[in-house]
Amino acid sequence: MHLDSKIPGGPLPDKWDRHRFELKLVNPANKKKFEIIVVGTGLAGGSASASLAELGYNVKTFCIQDSPRRAHSIAAQGGINAAKNYTNEGDSIQRLFYDTIKGGDFRAREANVYRLAQISNHIIDQCVAQGVPFARDYGGLLANRSFGGAQVSRTFYARGQTGQQLLLGAYSALMRQVAAGMVKMFPRREMLDLVIINGKARGIVVRNLITGEIETHKGDAVVLSTGGYGNVFFLSTNAMGTNVSAAFRAYKKGALFANPCYTQIHPTCIPVHGKHQSKLTLMSESLRNDGRVWVPKNPGDKRLPHQIPESERDYYLENKYPSFGNLVPRDVASRNAKEQCDNGKGVGKTGLAVYLDFEDAIKRDGKDLIAKKYGNLFHMYDKITADNPYETPMMIYPAVHYTMGGLWVDYNLMSTIDGLFVMGEANFSDHGANRLGASALMQGLADGYFVIPYTIGGYLAGTTLEGVNESHSAFTESTQHVREGIEKLISINGKRTVDDFHKQLGLIMWDHCGMARNDQGLEKARRLIQELREEFWENVRVPGSNVEFNQSLERAGRVADFLEFSELMVMDALVRRESCGGHFNEAFQTSENEAKRDDENFSHVSAWDYKGKDADPVMRKEQLVFEHVELSQRSYK
Repeated sequence: MHLDSKIPGGPLPDKWDRHRFELKLVNPANKKKFEIIVVGTGLAGGSASASLAELGYNVKTFCIQDSPRRAHSIAAQGGINAAKNYTNEGDSIQRLFYDTIKGGDFRAREANVYRLAQISNHIIDQCVAQGVPFARDYGGLLANRSFGGAQVSRTFYARGQTGQQLLLGAYSALMRQVAAGMVKMFPRREMLDLVIINGKARGIVVRNLITGEIETHKGDAVVLSTGGYGNVFFLSTNAMGTNVSAAFRAYKKGALFANPCYTQIHPTCIPVHGKHQSKLTLMSESLRNDGRVWVPKNPGDKRLPHQIPESERDYYLENKYPSFGNLVPRDVASRNAKEQCDNGKGVGKTGLAVYLDFEDAIKRDGKDLIAKKYGNLFHMYDKITADNPYETPMMIYPAVHYTMGGLWVDYNLMSTIDGLFVMGEANFSDHGANRLGASALMQGLADGYFVIPYTIGGYLAGTTLEGVNESHSAFTESTQHVREGIEKLISINGKRTVDDFHKQLGLIMWDHCGMARNDQGLEKARRLIQELREEFWENVRVPGSNVEFNQSLERAGRVADFLEFSELMVMDALVRRESCGGHFNEAFQTSENEAKRDDENFSHVSAWDYKGKDADPVMRKEQLVFEHVELSQRSYK
C-alpha cells in the first residue's frame, strides 16, 4: 500500500492557498443534498459540525456525553498558540512552524505544521468574534503568556480555563445550527462500528447509552473527532470516558493507525496518592511561567520545603537548560523529573514528586497578580490536596496527558478509507513525537473551522456516491457484528471486574511503555498483555443487560479495545529503533541522557495496517521529507 499524503506542490507558504484553489467546490444549492456524520463534539467535532452546517450541509452529530459542553476539550487549561506577535518579541508564522517541528523532535510533516501556523491567527479572530473572553492587558489588547518549547509569548488564554471558554464558543455556534435545523444532534451515543460500502465510509453503528438500542446511520462522509487514547494507561489526566474504540474500530475496517507509541507525558500533574485512584489531575503548563521547579540537592532529604535553604535546593531545569529554564518542552521536563526521583531526590511521602514553587513570583508580583493569572488552578490544587500553594510549593509529577499517535490522514485529513476524515487528537498529523503546550486547542479548531470545510467539499465534489440506506447489507452485517460482541461480553460472567483488568493493563503500560522504555520491558509487556487479554475474555464480569443503561458494559467494550490496542503500541515502540520526543528508548540516548534520533533510518511515520484477529499487523511507512528545517539534535540549553 502506497501512502499518498497528497501534499501540494509549490513553496511552503503557498501550499495551502494553492490547494484550496485547486480543490473542487460544491455549489451552495448542492450542499443541501449531502449528509455528513460527525462523531465527537469537542473542539474539533463541535467546530466542524457548526462550520459544515453553516455552509449548508446536513450534519448528523454524535455526542458520547449528555451535552457537547461536557466534551474533554473543556479540561484544557493553559491556552492556545497563535503567531500574532502582539508582544513584539519577534514571533512569526515561520517561528511558530519551526518551534512546532522542533518540539515534535522532527517527526511531523512540514506542510501540515506550516498550515497549522498559518491558520492559528484566524482562530483567534474567530474566537474573539464569538465572544471568547481571552485575558487582556491594561490597554485592553489580548494578553499572551509563555509556554514550553518557545522563547516568545504567543499563548492566548482565559485564566486556567481556556479549553472551557473555547468549547463554549464552538458549542454556541453548534447549537445555533441545531436550532436552525441544519444539525441533528444525537447525545449519549457511542460509535461501535464504521460501515463501508464499495470502499467508502458511508455510515456508523452506535449504541444508545440510555436505552441500549443499537442504531444505524448513513451519510455521504464520516468525520471522526473522538479524542485520544491516553486512558490505555488507566491513570491519566483524561476524562474517564475517553477511549480508543471509535478509532480502533475504524482501524479494524482498514484505516491505518499511525505512530501509536507516541504518547505525551505532562510534567505538571498532581502526583498519584493511592491505589484506589481512578484518574489524575492536570496542573496547567502555564504555571511554569512563574513557578520554579526544584528538588533537594541531597538524596533522601525529607525536610519540609520551607526548612530547606536556598543553597540546598537544586533548580535542575534552570541549571541544565539556561536558555529555556522551566519552559523546556513537556517531554524534556518530564524525563528530568523522573531522573531526579530515580536518584532519590523526589519529595513527598512517595518520593515521586518535585516542587513547583511560587514563592519568588509572589514576592516579586504580589499575591493578587498571581491569583489573577492562576487563581482557579491554585483553588483546584488546594481542594484536591488540602495544601495552599500560595504558602507552600505545589508537588507535581509527570502523568499521561495527550497522544500524538492516531489514525493516519493525508493533507486533506482523510484516512486510508475514502470518505473517512479524522480530526484533532484522533488523527496523528501535526505534533510529531511530542506536542508543544497550547497546540492541542490550536489543531482541533484549525481542523474543524478552517481545514475540513474545504477538504470535505473537494472529496464530495470529486466522488461519485451511490444512494444507500440503512437496509443495505453492510449495515445489517455491521449491526450483527456489534450485537455479537456485546452479547459475548455479558455472557462471560466471570470473577473479575472490568476496572480490575483495566488497572492491571495500565500498570503494565506505565511500567514498560511509559516515560522510558527498553526492549526487555516491551517484550515483557507484550507477553503480559496477551495473557491478560486471554484472561479477560474468560473471566471478566459484566453485570446487567445490554438493553438498559449499563456503564459496566460501556467500559467493558472500551477495555476490550484497549487490550488489543496496547499490544499495537508496544509493537510500534519495539520497531522504532531510536528515541524521539515522547518515545524514549533507553538504548538510544545521548551522553547527556537526551533523546537520540536516527534520521537516516527512522525519519518516517509508522502506519499500521490491520490484517485480522490472528495475524500481526503490517507496518507501512510514510517518509518524512524536510526541505525547510535543518534536522539537528534538539537542544534547549
